[in-house]
Amino acid sequence: MAAEIFVNKVQESGLITLDLEQFYPKAPIKVFDLKGYLFMELILKEKDFRAALLTTDWTVYQGAAVAITCTADAIVPMWAYMLIASYLQPVAAEIVFGTEKELVNSLMLKSLEQFDAAEYTDKRVVVKGCGDTPIPETAYVSITNKLRPFVKSIMYGEPCSTVPIFKKPNPAKAE
Repeated sequence: MAAEIFVNKVQESGLITLDLEQFYPKAPIKVFDLKGYLFMELILKEKDFRAALLTTDWTVYQGAAVAITCTADAIVPMWAYMLIASYLQPVAAEIVFGTEKELVNSLMLKSLEQFDAAEYTDKRVVVKGCGDTPIPETAYVSITNKLRPFVKSIMYGEPCSTVPIFKKPNPAKAE
């Protein structure tokens, strides 16, 4: 009986898989919620707020990407966010106003800005769709915008099961 030869058609297809998890923030993600610093979770009292910030252990934010937010339905003066940022700046790797999700979006977009899409000129690219880390929609939109001017095609999913997104027109067929 002759040995059966298996052909890996995915490998032979020339598809390049791009995993957006590589752009996910590497620094720990932390949230600084102003809610706990408010009187009755409603009012910011400047003197008490400043005193509380002085006793805050800022080292827990060392090297972290920090989202500053307020989950209470309160009117917070702008200077309060600035004051928090001034305490975080010497210890945190990144500081963003917003939710944890907005922080991840911001950091991923910042990371994707460094991505050189020209390396994928005339390549067939599959943007990986499944993984262990939830990738924000903004990253998929951003990578599509960066790749489209360069690539031959963009697909979404896994090499064995893709959804076509974009295919560069063949100028020879247009005539």
